[in-house]
Amino acid sequence: MSTLPVIAAVDGSDDSLRALDWALDAARRRAAPLRVVHVRQYAPWGQPEVLIAGPPEPDDDGILDAVRTRLRGPAAGQAVEYVALSGAPAAVLPGLGAEAQLLVLGSRGRGGFASLLLGSNGMAAARAAKCPVVVVPRPGRDPGAAAAAGERGGTPAEPGPRVVVGVDVDDPDDATLAFAFTEAGLRGALLQVIAAYRWPALPLPAAGGLVPADIDQAAVEHETRTLTEDLLAPHRSRHPDVRAVARALPGDAAGNLVAASGGAALSVVGRHRRRLLAPAPMMGSVTQAVLLHAASPIAVVPPAPPQKSAPPQN
Repeated sequence: MSTLPVIAAVDGSDDSLRALDWALDAARRRAAPLRVVHVRQYAPWGQPEVLIAGPPEPDDDGILDAVRTRLRGPAAGQAVEYVALSGAPAAVLPGLGAEAQLLVLGSRGRGGFASLLLGSNGMAAARAAKCPVVVVPRPGRDPGAAAAAGERGGTPAEPGPRVVVGVDVDDPDDATLAFAFTEAGLRGALLQVIAAYRWPALPLPAAGGLVPADIDQAAVEHETRTLTEDLLAPHRSRHPDVRAVARALPGDAAGNLVAASGGAALSVVGRHRRRLLAPAPMMGSVTQAVLLHAASPIAVVPPAPPQKSAPPQN
């Protein structure tokens, strides 16, 4: 069985070239081929879903020619394929995830509004692609006052490479944890697992109004950490070479993850599962906030497909 490629989407912008460099490194770590794709917006208006893989040939694509020149030395010994497609990038790029193990894009491409923190193509791919999507941000993003990774909670981060992953103990996503452990193993990195809990606790409803919740913060933090360790146990067993450190932190999940992204090699977040009343692909507010503000590259991992129930035995 052939190894699925790591796909880098390029458009000639500096952002896409940074993503290309990241994708080349990722392909090497995975012993996977690299596929460089340029989507040209030549599809007729009103047909954004059209994906034409025929003429013009990649040899006639100036952007792919420039990428070939850029990779001539750095990609020595690496299998690289160049593909030119036609269509609306926001419609074409998500579909590439069906034939990739990883789809890598820059945070902004050519065109659009320079003030936007994330382009529509990156948002569309992160929301709908069937494989994990990595968005490589522009350098210099400031994750805020707690940008020194791990400052929240009072414990500074350890030196060395680090992968950050968020865990929701109330709605855990096994696919996100599996990806984060694998990525940490490929990089020889510490895995920093962040489980945020709401604090101060919400007031409780009572007759005549709301009353403060009588909850001990230390107990909430302990319970959150215990639940997190339970979720990590099977992944630790499968990845004994990965050192994972779990932290239960008060406050909103997005703020804690963005703060921890400073200096990290990668921040990993999950994408929402499809719900009965919302069957279309969607991203939660935490994932969107991390995509917009994290200082490190961000991986958005789709949920594992639902398990099919076994047919009843006669």
